[in-house]
Amino acid sequence: MVRVQGDIDAILISREQIAERVRELGREIAGDLDAMDDGAEIVLLPILTGAVIFVADLMRQLPQKVRIKVVTVSSYPGTATSSKGADIIGALPEELGGKHVLIIDDILDSGQTIRAIRAAVEARDPRSVRACVLLRKQIESAMSTPCEYVGFDIPDRFVVGYGLDYDNYYRNLPDIGTLRPEAR
Repeated sequence: MVRVQGDIDAILISREQIAERVRELGREIAGDLDAMDDGAEIVLLPILTGAVIFVADLMRQLPQKVRIKVVTVSSYPGTATSSKGADIIGALPEELGGKHVLIIDDILDSGQTIRAIRAAVEARDPRSVRACVLLRKQIESAMSTPCEYVGFDIPDRFVVGYGLDYDNYYRNLPDIGTLRPEAR
């Protein structure tokens, strides 16, 4: 039986660092939502499958009444280690008009996914739309993509863990790390 820890070359962000940063993001987002206190519904829109663990932890930090709607996007198919472009697989929820929408994703690198989802959400006339990512790569395409909440800025390296995968493995790693070359 192969265990995920054996394939990890280095841990970049520990589970403790992730937990603390998610708490901080929750406080920041909750504060911003409280400041808007206009009675509009709040919808969390995680991008599956990578954001599933992040959104589960983040939403528990929000004291507001929230709904969750999901969207599925493919940008790293199979064993790809760089984005192949954002392909919205599932239908985007229609009922976003007049609501505060928070798009939640695991990683921002090319920016294509966040830009595509944000445009699609904005076309549904929400009260507000914001984006939150756990990781943002320190590359031009990511740094220039509008994103209101960022967990960590990381070097341009392929990472796994805490929902991020390689060939749909390693999502269950509680830390964020890099793979050993022979694991790819």
